[in-house]
Amino acid sequence: MSEKAIRITKARSEDLREILDLQYIAYQSEAALFGNKDIPPLKQTLEEVAEEYREGIILKLVNESGKIIGSVRAKEKDGTVYVGKLMVHPDHQKKGYGRALLLEIEKYFPKMRYELFTSTRSVENIRLYEKAGYRRFDEKAVDDELVFVYMEKK
Repeated sequence: MSEKAIRITKARSEDLREILDLQYIAYQSEAALFGNKDIPPLKQTLEEVAEEYREGIILKLVNESGKIIGSVRAKEKDGTVYVGKLMVHPDHQKKGYGRALLLEIEKYFPKMRYELFTSTRSVENIRLYEKAGYRRFDEKAVDDELVFVYMEKK
């Protein structure tokens, strides 16, 4: 991470609206890959984010002015940590923040198996995950357009 005033901390319940707003911005590029805004991250409600908050950990990446510019979520189940909704505001991408968020969330669940998924069309995401030590282990077609690649790190 290049900017000194950037910090990653656990989100608080009062941060959830700002994180959901960021999610709507950050996932536009994902929707554009399919020419369809009807993807789950763009339809998620505040209540659903609050449920994820209660069930696991949500981290926030905050810039020098206190604005949330990145986030990631994770929860553990049966020895596997499921990582999801890794996002960085489009104006702040390509600065190492996504990788920093990914590595930080892993610290909350040391020495476990981590799993995440993304679209096969999300080449940049796959590259980021592979650089962070994740390896493909499965692919599942959701429909004719959407195929998820599942990745793990042990």
